[in-house]
Amino acid sequence: MSMQPQSWPEVPAVTARVARAAFRKGGSLAMRVRDELGGWYADEDFAAAYPVRGKPGVSPAQLAMVTVLQFAENLTDRQAADAVRGRVDWKYCLGLELEDEGFDASVLTGFRERLVGNGAERVIFDRLLDLARQRGLVRAGGRARTDSTHVLGRIRDLNRLELAGETVRAALEALAAAAPGWLATVIDASWQRVYGQRIDSWRLPDSQAARQELAVRYGRDGYWLLEQVTAPGAPGWLKDLPAVQMLRRLWIQQYYRDGEKVIRREERAHGLPPGKDRLASPYDPDARYSEKHGTGWTGYKAHVTEAVSDPAGDDPGTGRPALPNLVTDVQTTHAAVADAAMTGPVHDSLRAAVLTPGEHLADSGYTSADLLVASRLRGITLIGPLLSDNSPQARAGGYTQDAFAIDFDASQATCPQGQVSSRWQPLRQHDGKEAICVQFPAAACRPCPARDKCTTATRRQLYLRPRHIHEAVAAARAAEGTRQWKDQYKARAGIEGTIAQAVHVTGIRRARYLGLDKTRLEHLAAATAINVIRLDAWYNHNPIDRTRTTHLQRLDLTCSTNLN
Repeated sequence: MSMQPQSWPEVPAVTARVARAAFRKGGSLAMRVRDELGGWYADEDFAAAYPVRGKPGVSPAQLAMVTVLQFAENLTDRQAADAVRGRVDWKYCLGLELEDEGFDASVLTGFRERLVGNGAERVIFDRLLDLARQRGLVRAGGRARTDSTHVLGRIRDLNRLELAGETVRAALEALAAAAPGWLATVIDASWQRVYGQRIDSWRLPDSQAARQELAVRYGRDGYWLLEQVTAPGAPGWLKDLPAVQMLRRLWIQQYYRDGEKVIRREERAHGLPPGKDRLASPYDPDARYSEKHGTGWTGYKAHVTEAVSDPAGDDPGTGRPALPNLVTDVQTTHAAVADAAMTGPVHDSLRAAVLTPGEHLADSGYTSADLLVASRLRGITLIGPLLSDNSPQARAGGYTQDAFAIDFDASQATCPQGQVSSRWQPLRQHDGKEAICVQFPAAACRPCPARDKCTTATRRQLYLRPRHIHEAVAAARAAEGTRQWKDQYKARAGIEGTIAQAVHVTGIRRARYLGLDKTRLEHLAAATAINVIRLDAWYNHNPIDRTRTTHLQRLDLTCSTNLN
C-alpha cells in the first residue's frame, strides 16, 4: 500500500448543510475543530512511513485526524471507524461525502504500526503544536510545568512462578502456530496438560515445596525448548521468533544451571536483576514494576509538560486567559525510570520545538543540585523543592551540613563548635560526580562536648559538591522559605488538573497497546486530543475550570430588605 499525497479536502456542500442542520448550537467538537484549525496535517508529513509504489491507501493525514478525534472521545478502533462511517460531524471534519463508506478498523492499527516502525510517533503531536506556535498561542520564554503519572501496562500481573510458566506457554503457543509439525516431534501430550491453557487460569499448589518443584519443572522445560530450537535439525528461523527470544531473555534473569541441575535465582546474590531491569511479562518486554507514593504498578510512566499562561494577561471581561495552557511535551518511559532522569530530556525536547521556557515548575522528583545548574546553562530556571537532608544527623536533629561554615577560598570548613577542618580533598564519587571530602581532626572530635549531635565515628566527615553547585543549592534552599517563592510555585499545581483531564478524557491510565513505542504513540495522540479540546474551549470562550454554583448562591439578595 502506497501513499499518494493529496491536499486536505474541502467540506462537501451536502455534508456541510446536513451537519449544520443536525448541530444547530455551535456544532460538535469535530466541526468546530475543522472551522477553527482547518486541516493541520498533510499527507507529506507521513511520507517516510509509506512506500511510493503500490495501491493508494487511505490518506494518512485523515487517519491522523481520526486518531486525534478517537482519543478526544476515548473510542476504540472499531468505534472510531464506525464514527467515520456513520457520524455526519466526523465526515464534516474529514471533508467526506455523506455516502462515503469509511474504512475498516484494522486500517488504524496498520497506521499506528507504520508510524512506530518508521520512528514517526511524534508527527501527530508536533504538527498541531507547530500550528499553535505559528499562531502565537504558545511561546518560548514563558513558564512550563511538568509532572508524571503511572500507566498500567496492557498485561496481567503475574508472580514469579506464573511468569515462568506463562513464558514457556507463550513460546509453545508461538511455535505451535509457526511450526506445528516440528513441535509435535519434540514434545508429548504431557506438555499440553501443563501448558494448554494460561498458567494463571488454574490454582497453583499451596505448599512451598510443591511450588518450588513446579518452578524447577518450568525451568527444565524452558531450557529443553531452547535447546531444541537451536538443535541442528530445527528450522533456523525458529530461534528468532519473538516469543522464543523472550523465553531466552527471561530464563537468563530467572534461572541458571549447575551442571544438569536447574536452579531458580532467588536473591540478588544469585544474580536476580534489579526491578528496573526485570522483565514482568512475556507479552510486553518493555513493561517494568515500580512504586511511588505507596502505589505499585507494572507498566509505564507518562511525563506531561504544559505551558502556563500568565494570569496578568487574562481578559477581564470574559475571564479568558491570554493564551491557552497547551501540552508542549510528553515523554513515556518504563515505570522504573526516575523522574529526575527525565528533566534533561524534557528540556531537550522543548528546545527542539523552539519552546524553551524561562521558568520550569516541577516537584522534588525532577530537581537536584546538578539539574539546577544544568538548567541554568540552558537558560531555564528550574523551580521546585529540593529533596530534604536525609542524613543520620538530620533525622536525629543534630548538626547537618548546613550548620558548617564553608570557605571555598581557604579550602576549609568550620564546625558549629569552632573547629577548623584538617583535610580538603577533591575526588570523584562512584557515580562519576565531582565532590570534595572534608575531614576534621579526630583529636578534636573525640573529646568534643557536642559529639553526640555530630557523629558516631572517630571524626566528622563532609562530602561537598563543587562550589558552583554548592552555592546554587544554598541559594535555592534559602529561596524556598520565602513568600515570593511559594506564591510562584503555586502555579505548579495546575499540572495535576491536566493529568486528571488526560486520564478521564483519553484514558491514559491504562495502556491500550503493548510495548513502549506504541504506548508512547498513544500518549502523544492523547496529548494532541487534550490540546484540541483546550484550543476549542479557548476559541469559544469556554473556561475549562467552570465553577459549579448552588441554588442558594444564585439568589440575588442585593435588594433584600432588613427583616430584623
